[in-house]
Amino acid sequence: MASGTQSTGVQAPATSATAGSGSGAGADEANAAQRGGPDDPAAQGLFAPRYRGLTAGAVALVALVGFEALAVTTAMPTVARALDGLPLYALAFAGTLAASVVGMVAAGRWADARGPVAPLRHGIAWFALGLVVAGLAPSMGWLVAGRVIQGFGGGLISVALYVVVGRVYPPALRVKIFAAFAAAWVLPAIVGPAISGAIVEHVGWRWVFLAVPAVAALAACWVLPALRGLGPVAQAEPPRRGDALRLPWALLATASLLALHYGGQQRGWSALVWLLPAAVALMLAASQLLPRGALRAARGLPTVVSLRGIAAGAYFLTEAYIPLLLSSERGLSPTWAGAVLTLGAIGWSSGSWLRGRDAQPQRPWRYLQAGMAMIALGVATIAAMALLRAPVALGIGGWIVAGLGMGLIYPTLSVLMLELSPPQEQGRNSSALHLGDAIYTATALAAGGSLFAALLARSHTLAYACGFAIALALALLGLALAARVRVAR
Repeated sequence: MASGTQSTGVQAPATSATAGSGSGAGADEANAAQRGGPDDPAAQGLFAPRYRGLTAGAVALVALVGFEALAVTTAMPTVARALDGLPLYALAFAGTLAASVVGMVAAGRWADARGPVAPLRHGIAWFALGLVVAGLAPSMGWLVAGRVIQGFGGGLISVALYVVVGRVYPPALRVKIFAAFAAAWVLPAIVGPAISGAIVEHVGWRWVFLAVPAVAALAACWVLPALRGLGPVAQAEPPRRGDALRLPWALLATASLLALHYGGQQRGWSALVWLLPAAVALMLAASQLLPRGALRAARGLPTVVSLRGIAAGAYFLTEAYIPLLLSSERGLSPTWAGAVLTLGAIGWSSGSWLRGRDAQPQRPWRYLQAGMAMIALGVATIAAMALLRAPVALGIGGWIVAGLGMGLIYPTLSVLMLELSPPQEQGRNSSALHLGDAIYTATALAAGGSLFAALLARSHTLAYACGFAIALALALLGLALAARVRVAR
């Protein structure tokens, strides 16, 4: 990230005309959206005529991704046992995140150069292909391969959607559309884990994966036509030194994350041979892919990117083990174990709704501090359920609070990222935000999964304790860093 952008105050990006080969109604609407001000009728709501089709399609796509994420998390304990792949349990989640790094980097460059439509279209296709491979997997290795393909597609989708928000919606509506994205998890949160649990119990776990691609095709038919004619910005930023190497750096980061997980399954010197080079390579790749200063939480955009990853790492590391904990240690069925994820996601959506009611907060870091404290509290209650045999109801309540915290954090960081990004850098910085999310979360899952696999034979309690301790430490670190999103003046 250029230092000039880091040193400026938080401000709305300058508007620019939308360029591209198309000149149809979609391009006209995009241009009008860029001009939208407080007196423009389009700025009155997400479902004003100008935005109605795009809003509905984008929210539907996010809801589909949300359903898949919660459904797979619910089904994964059964999948791991059926394929005799419990040692690869964490890799089935982290592999998806690791591969998404490549998709995010590719999408950022692609969207800035040619517009967000093509990476979004390809992302949906790769996402669906990965689900098919996972659903037909004969072994845990094949399932992980399918999840990797799915992760690449998900990386393309996530960045492309953020660029669409920055390009089409005026600043006054951005926090609302990001809140709508989070709220799009409400219905999947309510029905996803329950449906997934019922499918696993009565039909078979494979259909948790195989039923989604057809719905993905329908979502694509809805959202893509609304973006017709949306090309790159009129004055794209010239290539920077090192831009051509971003994709190789992303491949190195992905390989390093996968090597961390593999090394975590080894013992003795063999583990060190894998873990030490992988950790060094990951730090090197991350320093090239994330904004300058992100790894040391420099003020402004670097801290925005790092906080997104820290919050995601704490939350998703804990969430990955909740169904396993409840089904293996507390004897709950997949349906009831998944219901806990449902309540956490409802908390997330509720937090996003509350955050969306304050479109222009004077001190956005207060939302970040409150959210990180809520995540820390939620992780602590889940740890108490595992270590102290605390009532399941306590863990459920705590996870709802953690979800509420994530709902406050994500829209706040997304809006801050766009405010710190001129239009020609929105693809790059959207990519960086999601890259931080994926790299930090996959690293947390690698560390937690390695310790879990190493300690599982000795003590289930100790195995869970180490994973939750990492998550709690991340949440407390995020709480300490939250105020650094303020740019020094």
